[in-house]
Amino acid sequence: MKILHVIANLAPRYGGPFKACWEMARAVADLGHEVSIYTTNQDGPGTLQAPTDRPVWREGVEVRYFPIQPPRFWSTSLPLAGGLRRKIKVSDLVHVHNLYLFHDLVAGYYCRVHGVPYLIQPHGALDPFIYRRHRGRKQLLEWGFQNRNIRKAEAILFTTANEQELAAPFTFQTPGLVVPLGIDQAEFELMPEPGRFRSRYPEIGDKAIILFLGRVNFKKGLDILAQAFGAVARRRQDVHLVVAGPDNEGWGDRVRSWLKDEGVLARSTFTGMLLGPDKVAAYRDAAMFVLPSYSENFGLAVVEAMAAGLPVIISDNVNIWREVELAGAGKVVPCDAPKLADGILDLLDKPETAYQMGQKGKKLVRDDYEWHNIAIRLQESYAAIIDRHRRRMK
Repeated sequence: MKILHVIANLAPRYGGPFKACWEMARAVADLGHEVSIYTTNQDGPGTLQAPTDRPVWREGVEVRYFPIQPPRFWSTSLPLAGGLRRKIKVSDLVHVHNLYLFHDLVAGYYCRVHGVPYLIQPHGALDPFIYRRHRGRKQLLEWGFQNRNIRKAEAILFTTANEQELAAPFTFQTPGLVVPLGIDQAEFELMPEPGRFRSRYPEIGDKAIILFLGRVNFKKGLDILAQAFGAVARRRQDVHLVVAGPDNEGWGDRVRSWLKDEGVLARSTFTGMLLGPDKVAAYRDAAMFVLPSYSENFGLAVVEAMAAGLPVIISDNVNIWREVELAGAGKVVPCDAPKLADGILDLLDKPETAYQMGQKGKKLVRDDYEWHNIAIRLQESYAAIIDRHRRRMK
């Protein structure tokens, strides 16, 4: 099969969609298929150091970067449009990531022109919490192209059944399928020696690290976390909060002000984005992982934390919560600061329980979130979509 992924950008600062797109493409290419990613070189206010005049080959995947142009908020690129016009007509299936952006408009249009099936992966954009944001602007885009793209798609790809349920009112009965995301298990097989992360941030000392790792933005529930950590820190002197992740929207200043109001800013560390060994070292030294999001279509960092053996505390708006709860890999709480504080204190007070949750999380990841097995499911889904489309077009 010739599979084309289309996404606005591949910069790590944009979090889950970038990583999901790349890992899906790589994993399916490993099965012997011809896989490409067409994207822009957008990287926040700057650009990625990537050639825009030729393909880049990474682990069997052809990646084409096209120059970003104004208006940048829409991830506009007329060269990308030209590239898609040529590439889509020789593809068997197009996998479109995200909604409401320039590449969605172009990819959907050329797929219909050339009779090529496509599926859409909204990455949480159809969760009611996110769907309601900037409603006026989105309605214009829906009228212009987005609703048609959804209606004409062969399928909408969700990462959890919960995400699919939440999105149902906005999908126009387009068929849905559920395939989770995964991780590279090898990244967590040889963990670093304890203390590597702590040594970079001496203010932590030997305190128990409460770790948040993800984008620092509006939906992550960091206001809840600040209040909860304040309550925990007033009960215990042996805790330290680490907020690790990119701050693309200046949200970090708000989080710092919330922590200051709680009197715990001095007991908090902001690391910025952590990648590779630095990220794994943070997981290694943490006592637990917390993610009290108001909306989270999957939560790849939750899976990473479980792979590292950490107990996790997540809100019931993180759509992987049912799987975590069923496996006994962590605690699920509402978006409520006192409940989150209680969960943190309980795990601190019961280290054996925390350890057992971490072990159950590692098993859950091995059983359900390994990329090779997920790639097989994607391969089967792609093949079924292509076959269904061809039969209908006869």
